[in-house]
Amino acid sequence: MLARLQSAIGRNDLIEQMVLLPEPKKPFSQKVQKVESVNLIVAYDASPNSHTALDIAFWIAHQTRLATNTQVTVQAVYVVDNNQSTQYLNTLNIPINQPPLECSISEISNSVTLVLTQPKLQAAVTPIQQADRILWQARSLAEEWQGSFKSHLRFGCIGTELQKVVELEAADILFLGCKSVNHSIIEALGSNFPCVVLGIPSCIDE
Repeated sequence: MLARLQSAIGRNDLIEQMVLLPEPKKPFSQKVQKVESVNLIVAYDASPNSHTALDIAFWIAHQTRLATNTQVTVQAVYVVDNNQSTQYLNTLNIPINQPPLECSISEISNSVTLVLTQPKLQAAVTPIQQADRILWQARSLAEEWQGSFKSHLRFGCIGTELQKVVELEAADILFLGCKSVNHSIIEALGSNFPCVVLGIPSCIDE
């Protein structure tokens, strides 16, 4: 995938720049299995870098479909960090020792409507409204690429929740909007992450 990207933009250093965590070693029996679908996960928060990561993911998905006729799904994951999620749950009187939440965007829209009927709780809606807006941006980009797309909203520790989604969806690649292995989120993911992690190339700024 990266080789095709390198060829398309005339660079020969993207693999070196973009691979932040290498692909984990797999048993030989898994390596020889025919690939019928590919899942690309993008950590998305609407920042310019995460937008670049999502755009690259869609470009790679598009090129992979053309070259291999393989089904490729791009999935955007937005994680509301522990502080925000704890504040939200406490305001709604939900026990904070419950497992981390995952919601589809349709469920989010319904919960926003219900909470807005209670003026005293309007302040608690802010993280949900923000998440709805962020994931709407990701969906809008997906429509431009006309590709298969899913979105996830998670509450909790960013590294932990990203790993859960990657494992749940059997992801092949996680895209992050960062350019260095020294980024704090790379450290949070650890060295035994279940799939390869790609960042964005520094040549984007050139």
